[in-house]
Amino acid sequence: MSRPTPRARADYAAFRPLQTRWADNDVYGHVNNVVHYELFDTAVNGWLIDAGLLDFVNGETVGLVVETGCSYFEEIVFPDRVDAGIAVEHLGNSSVKYAVGLFRNDGELAAAQGHFVHVYVDRHSRRPVKLSDDWRDKLAALAR
Repeated sequence: MSRPTPRARADYAAFRPLQTRWADNDVYGHVNNVVHYELFDTAVNGWLIDAGLLDFVNGETVGLVVETGCSYFEEIVFPDRVDAGIAVEHLGNSSVKYAVGLFRNDGELAAAQGHFVHVYVDRHSRRPVKLSDDWRDKLAALAR
């Protein structure tokens, strides 16, 4: 298996500024790997909320994560700032594969990058639902 190379900021369509926290550092002195996934989730869901797509309290549609992956290139350490770049790699009928790059401070190459797949489902039945035209249009703007 070949190792991916870090992507540049230009490879992402939207950005969310995030801040590391003291508790994010582990005993090795860097942000623990599980925190990277929390940052992915925070960035994408924050973008969805700001775009008017996700209402996680009252909305009928919610996204369930069914796949994730991450590659690490450079340590992130508290108190680093992180810019999370977001792009859509695949837009299905009820699923979206997001690409997320975490950029440390003013770095031009991702310190970590990965993906996760949301399947959008009915909140109550947990059955997949077709993405509306509004969702598709807004997500298509993030396509790379």
